[in-house]
Amino acid sequence: MNQNKSNELYKISSKYFPGGVNSPVRAFKSVEGTPLFIKKGKGAFITDVDGNKFIDFCASWGPLILGHNHPKIRKAVVKASKNGLSFGAPTLQENELADLIIKNNKYLEKIRFVSSGTEAVMSAVRLARGYTKREKIIKFEGCYHGHVDHLLVKAGSGLVTFGSSSSAGIPDAFVQETLVLPLNNRKAVEEAFKQYKNEIACIIIEPIPANNGLLLQDKEYLQFLKETANANGSLIIFDEVISGFRVGFEGAAGYYEIQPDIVTYGKIMGGGMPVGCYGSSAKIMSSIAPDGDVYQAGTLSGNPVAMSAGKAALTVLAEEDFYQDQEKRTQVFVNKLKSHISKKGYNLYISTIGSIFWMVYGNNGKIQAPDQINDEAGKYFKAIFKKLLNRGVYLGPSGYEVGFISSAHSTKILNKAADQIIAALDEVDVEIGLK
Repeated sequence: MNQNKSNELYKISSKYFPGGVNSPVRAFKSVEGTPLFIKKGKGAFITDVDGNKFIDFCASWGPLILGHNHPKIRKAVVKASKNGLSFGAPTLQENELADLIIKNNKYLEKIRFVSSGTEAVMSAVRLARGYTKREKIIKFEGCYHGHVDHLLVKAGSGLVTFGSSSSAGIPDAFVQETLVLPLNNRKAVEEAFKQYKNEIACIIIEPIPANNGLLLQDKEYLQFLKETANANGSLIIFDEVISGFRVGFEGAAGYYEIQPDIVTYGKIMGGGMPVGCYGSSAKIMSSIAPDGDVYQAGTLSGNPVAMSAGKAALTVLAEEDFYQDQEKRTQVFVNKLKSHISKKGYNLYISTIGSIFWMVYGNNGKIQAPDQINDEAGKYFKAIFKKLLNRGVYLGPSGYEVGFISSAHSTKILNKAADQIIAALDEVDVEIGLK
């Protein structure tokens, strides 16, 4: 694969940006290569500056559920931009997108738009603390909630532990109010509330953890978290920045039929533009300024171009049978891979929900926590990733990232991609073994 132009651009970008990129995973460090510089995208495909064309399963890390450069979204963006790019004042577009979301989501009464998923999570946690008048929060190992200081923490030993920072530049005092618990462990949750009964403001969880692999949780466990939090005067936050509008219009809350106290969204709801939001009941949201004393603001919040893109995207998602069709095509694709893996006896595990999938080395049954991921998984992903690039298939450049299928991934395209993945697996098996 010719990568001369990408290589040259990376040399130049390394002069401007740390690691040559503006978000760490893009640097290809875990796959030991030079990042591809993308020139354009259309439908299910992306093309890099060297002219290499790929079936794309990264989808800008999830937002592009309608594929690249969708005509309805592009038309909406162009139309809105003709009137101006930003006003820092209320616009009709905010009302229209909010109306579309709330009318089709019974788990929300009011929302507040922000400009990213990280900002949505940061604001949601502040809201939970302000509403409950408590300071401690519970998060789970294996769940990522953006680069918020008090959430960039990892677990120590034991069932209940205060987190230590996963990033330099974060004072210990910031993370001392964060309890990091193992996923899928009820005893740890019960012990946390036993020790800090009247101090915990909220539990925050990705109801569909998809940032450290696809660590699907049982509905009963999620329901347990809600009931335990509420029984102790705490709130539960569903971080649906990835799962929101991906597994259904109502996200994981609707998929599992569980009412969270606060929900955060991002990615898909912007149609490819930077956007996020958090929402709750009217009662809880009344704590947000200017109605209440929990302050949150943003110059670009409710940006009219982003709102227009989001409305165009979500209007399509609200159409009848959209999600059923997505899941059906995804299952056919995944089942073809599973059939070959089973036939060959490869030590690979595939997890899937809605239009998300994840393939990882180490067939240990259902993987629900990070410590169940095989230590050798990274080595095998790196080998598979490189084979797939040469075969015209693009995944997110990390074995912990999931794959996303869009409505532009037709059955024909998915069948072709499956053939290439199967061929790549067979090549890797010959070279380093997959059994």
